[in-house]
Amino acid sequence: MKFALMFGNRGFFPESLIGKAREQMVGVVESLGYETLVMPKGMTKYGAVETRQDGEIYAEFLRENEYDGVILSLPNFGDENGAIAALRDAGVPILLQAYPDEIGKMDFAHRRDAYCGKLSVMDVFYQNGLAFTSFSHVMNPLSDAFAKEVVDFAAVCRVVNGMKRINVGAIGARTTAFKTIRFDEIALQKYGINTETIDLSEVFARIDAMDETDGRVIAKRKVLTGYTNCSELPKDKLMSISKLGVVLDEIIEEYKLDCIAIRCWSEFEMYLGITPCLVVSQLCERGIAAGCELDVCNAISMRALSLAADLPATCLDWNNNYTDDTDKCILFHCGPVPKTLMVANSGYVTQHKMFQKALGEGTGWGCNEGRIDKGDITFASMKTQDGKMVFYMGEGEFTDDVIEKEFFGVCGVAKIGDLEKKINIIGKNGFIHHVSVTRGKKGRALAEAFTTYLKYDIQELE
Repeated sequence: MKFALMFGNRGFFPESLIGKAREQMVGVVESLGYETLVMPKGMTKYGAVETRQDGEIYAEFLRENEYDGVILSLPNFGDENGAIAALRDAGVPILLQAYPDEIGKMDFAHRRDAYCGKLSVMDVFYQNGLAFTSFSHVMNPLSDAFAKEVVDFAAVCRVVNGMKRINVGAIGARTTAFKTIRFDEIALQKYGINTETIDLSEVFARIDAMDETDGRVIAKRKVLTGYTNCSELPKDKLMSISKLGVVLDEIIEEYKLDCIAIRCWSEFEMYLGITPCLVVSQLCERGIAAGCELDVCNAISMRALSLAADLPATCLDWNNNYTDDTDKCILFHCGPVPKTLMVANSGYVTQHKMFQKALGEGTGWGCNEGRIDKGDITFASMKTQDGKMVFYMGEGEFTDDVIEKEFFGVCGVAKIGDLEKKINIIGKNGFIHHVSVTRGKKGRALAEAFTTYLKYDIQELE
């Protein structure tokens, strides 16, 4: 990820601060593992932007380069007219950082007044309809807190840039029994999300036409057996699952899909004797968000979470209470969870017990069972309503609380503050029983990307 760095200046204030700021900001941002793009000093006075003419020079500099976000640093008051001229067409998220004044350095040679100058920049950006991010009003760039701001801003950029124009694949019809996962394609399109529908008959026809000696099938089988424990999986079922993996890869490539949702029952079980769980798990591990039960809304939520965390995401059920602790619950699904989220080496492929019971022995091979590892999480889900996309989101953690080994599928105990209140808000406002989850605490970044830049609606859970 590359950040364009811009430095504001106003001539009444000490310009000597600009050079030091350039050095500090480059050092901080690059120390966090990001690239920087800095306008050469000779292009304007001190390499900063003060006048409208300076802004136009900087805007041209941006047009000639590639970058994922802009960090506008104000070592002193800065100039709002130069700033808007420079960044009105940047087309990416913008983080505003202003240096704090220090007691003992408030004489005319050292006083910054960036506290005030940042307000002027914010005001003019607002007047011009230019979206921007401001986590803290003033912040020392050498502080740990600012480092966290940059990391969160990187997450904002990934989400915004990665969600502007996406293709989601709806593979199969809506799971017949689940009216809960209905969605509005036209509402999604308003936000730049295009839906491509592919019938399961096409998937089955491609599988039937595929030979077991096909090099792609052999390679996929090797990938899947190296991905998790397939020792109990019958060879004919592994072959069918491998063919499904190849077919989904083909469809994703042909339709340029960024995420998918798949009708996972009951045709796969009735005609092939498999579930798609293992393939879905491995797709998610590769960063291609894949939702179960044709839940397109949560496939989109998973993509956003995966972008925010730069890690795989998964889709789970709000499934069980955990003892009498109302801040804990069991999150579960049959077996589509990427191994990054699971306890190391805990995955193993089994039969789906529900289909084994309902359809008979050998009808549900493919669940990658195991336990979800402990650690911080960010969760989210989405619905379409009245032509809008409406999300909720929050943070919590998976604990190491014990779930008896007889509990089938992949699961973990989640602890979320004030969960009883949140789950009631979720239910009363018409959200599905699914929730998307990823690692880490990315709630601030996700909310900023959704509301400031992407203009999604948010259902508050507080």
